[in-house]
Amino acid sequence: MKIDDVRRTAYSMPLTSPSFPPGPYRFFNREYFIITYRTDLEALAAVVPEPLEVVEPLVKYEFIRMPDSTGFGDYTETGQVIPVRFNGEEGGYTHAMYLDDEGPIAGGRELWGFPKKLARPKIEVESDTLVGTLHYGSVLCASATMGYKYRPADHDAVVKSLKTPNFILKIIPHVDGSPRICELVRFHLEDVTLKEAWTGPAALGLFPHALADVARLPVREIVSALHFKVDLTLGLGSVAFDYLAK
Repeated sequence: MKIDDVRRTAYSMPLTSPSFPPGPYRFFNREYFIITYRTDLEALAAVVPEPLEVVEPLVKYEFIRMPDSTGFGDYTETGQVIPVRFNGEEGGYTHAMYLDDEGPIAGGRELWGFPKKLARPKIEVESDTLVGTLHYGSVLCASATMGYKYRPADHDAVVKSLKTPNFILKIIPHVDGSPRICELVRFHLEDVTLKEAWTGPAALGLFPHALADVARLPVREIVSALHFKVDLTLGLGSVAFDYLAK
């Protein structure tokens, strides 16, 4: 293989058998289960990187079921998104993500810098209850419940929330272990079609784990809960801030 061939074809590892195909990436019937809760401001300040600013002591704990996505297939993920402000613009900072599929783990980390780790999240309906769980190995790290389709949610408010910018801290090391890339990435969800949206009573338990420490942002009060399905495209990102720039 010639040098020009490498330059022309390289976009992911391994070179001759990439872990994921090129985008864009469209998701059909993407199912969200989100519990917004109040936490400690000091805990947020310890994990949200400048120049992002914490807006309120809130966290969105999300379960996302993706049964049909181009390139990435069928998988489930969960994690924590923190409402933030950047240069006066409000959005969400993705603090932690756990999922069960190698392709989107590789793609998410390499392209955008999503903080993805391999684990076993699930969303299920048990009788009249929507249930979300996160296991890291055999250990339960998160348990969420909500009344199933308890009452309709405000569709316009849900769509508006999906169109706000999202921020991630992308870190790629040099061969000596020092950071080669350290950037704050901004991305948007695009071509959003909301199919249904529900709200209702909810509960969330987070349990300490050495390597999946979602409990580092403790639950002090449940603020709201949402359950909805949507078609959307995961937009590619742009660099909002370069930590290594001179």
